[in-house]
Amino acid sequence: MAGTKLDPIDRKILAELQADGRMTNVELAKRVGISAPPCLRRVRTLEEAGYIRGYHAKVDTRELGFEVQVFAMVGLQSQAEADLSRFEARCKAWPLVRECHMLNGEVDFILKCVAPDLSTFQTFLTEELLRAENVASVKTSLVIRCAKDDPGVPFDVLEARLARSA
Repeated sequence: MAGTKLDPIDRKILAELQADGRMTNVELAKRVGISAPPCLRRVRTLEEAGYIRGYHAKVDTRELGFEVQVFAMVGLQSQAEADLSRFEARCKAWPLVRECHMLNGEVDFILKCVAPDLSTFQTFLTEELLRAENVASVKTSLVIRCAKDDPGVPFDVLEARLARSA
């Protein structure tokens, strides 16, 4: 099972950093109950192993002037691996696309997009997304409000599952 390669201290380090990636190593060590040098070694090991992929500030998109958030459900004409890869590469190049997920089912991809205004998104939609190679259909849903936006994973659920399997 994924996550079992980590011991309880590693998982606690990840949970603490997920909640506050700016805390000092000394504070982190105190919270997980070990001294600072081994804590720093563990963090570096978790980074090198790919469990920690980066540290980011969670910015307020609306405060920064990005008033529009849209989910775009994209259907492709071809689902051949080369075509899927080309579409994913295209999505990575579009600044307004903040997330791109390939799905199973009626829709091939769902894109999370942000824009300063509806006009900017509409221009992106009509001049970029709808004209992209292999795009057969696009359905969009404008976000009215966000009730929950928690990044990462729920470590308490992981710990409960590991406790049941022990």
